[in-house]
Amino acid sequence: MSKITEQKRENIGSGGFAFPKQRKEPLHDAAHVRNAIVRFNQVEGVTDKERDEAWKRIKRAAAEFNVEVNESSWRDLAHSGKPKS
Repeated sequence: MSKITEQKRENIGSGGFAFPKQRKEPLHDAAHVRNAIVRFNQVEGVTDKERDEAWKRIKRAAAEFNVEVNESSWRDLAHSGKPKS
């Protein structure tokens, strides 16, 4: 996965994160989108509504960066493996 510097991370707008309020899981390239999917269930302190919104952002970013997502909902992640590229 590509490294992201602290400065670059700070320059990412809120819409560039799966969880913008917490500024968690940046979505600025395909590698980070895949990472956001894999780590999705590790994010703590968020509501199901925030997860629903984060999943929508991840799906949009996945489409933009051609990352295949087989799950239709984040609730399906517990039963799946890694995302495909």
